[in-house]
Amino acid sequence: MPLTVTPLHAEIGAEIAGVDASRPLAGAILAELWRAIDRWAVLVFHDQDLSDRRLHDFAARFGELEIGRSALRPGRRRLSIPQIGDISNLDEDNRIRARDDRKRLDSLGNRLWHTDASYMPVPVVLGMLFAVEVPPPSPFGAGETEFADMRAAYDALSDEQKAVVDPLIVEHDVFWSRGQIGFTEFAPGEREQFPPSRQRLVRRHPGSGRKGLYLSAHASHIVGWPVPEGRLLLRDLEEHATERRFVYSHKWQKADLVIWDNRDTMHRGRPHDEAKPRDLRRATTLDIGSTLDEAA
Repeated sequence: MPLTVTPLHAEIGAEIAGVDASRPLAGAILAELWRAIDRWAVLVFHDQDLSDRRLHDFAARFGELEIGRSALRPGRRRLSIPQIGDISNLDEDNRIRARDDRKRLDSLGNRLWHTDASYMPVPVVLGMLFAVEVPPPSPFGAGETEFADMRAAYDALSDEQKAVVDPLIVEHDVFWSRGQIGFTEFAPGEREQFPPSRQRLVRRHPGSGRKGLYLSAHASHIVGWPVPEGRLLLRDLEEHATERRFVYSHKWQKADLVIWDNRDTMHRGRPHDEAKPRDLRRATTLDIGSTLDEAA
């Protein structure tokens, strides 16, 4: 069955048919998927049959895999493969986490618009989420994941605005993003393990050649600017970049696989029924260099 690409939005997001992610990925199909990622930034695959090992092996065809912040903490994990992130409301014994559970409160930061691991000196490239179990909706959301096209957002800026933002450097800090929702209970040594990192505010995507804003809830302040002034500009840019015309909202179904490119998108999770299990598994590929080393 040939690979087919069906756009889900004018700028961002496409549904992919003709790919079985549980089977070894041929080089020609991998190249086609990269072309689709470069164009659409978010790819959706339905009805996939993926164990954690299959997800790991599929994702590893796109690059070296990250071991995330949560998996680096000591103690038991629910999932056995460290490169597979546990994006769920379940504890190590598959029970729904209590409302005041520390890991649950930390993970609520994912409901802020963000780019994964932008607080790392070398950030990440692709994120992949696979839906094992999907909960019912809440009054304020159905657990959707929303994706904002940072290329289209940059294109919509005026020439004068682009001239201001193009050269700027921003400091990213995971503890700043968590502090915005009032979560400050980090394990001893965690702040030292993940110090702030600097990133370009505008990146040129190596695949598409398009410029995009590189924003995130982790973006603390603009280097060289007074902190209040820089934070106001970052807030204005986030409000601009997340206008509905730039956003694709994915409504999860069981066995969905979604791939997105963190270099030219932001994303956030939406609320869901916390009394029922929500079980998504994530794999993330690493970049090979700092954004500061990229051509402007």
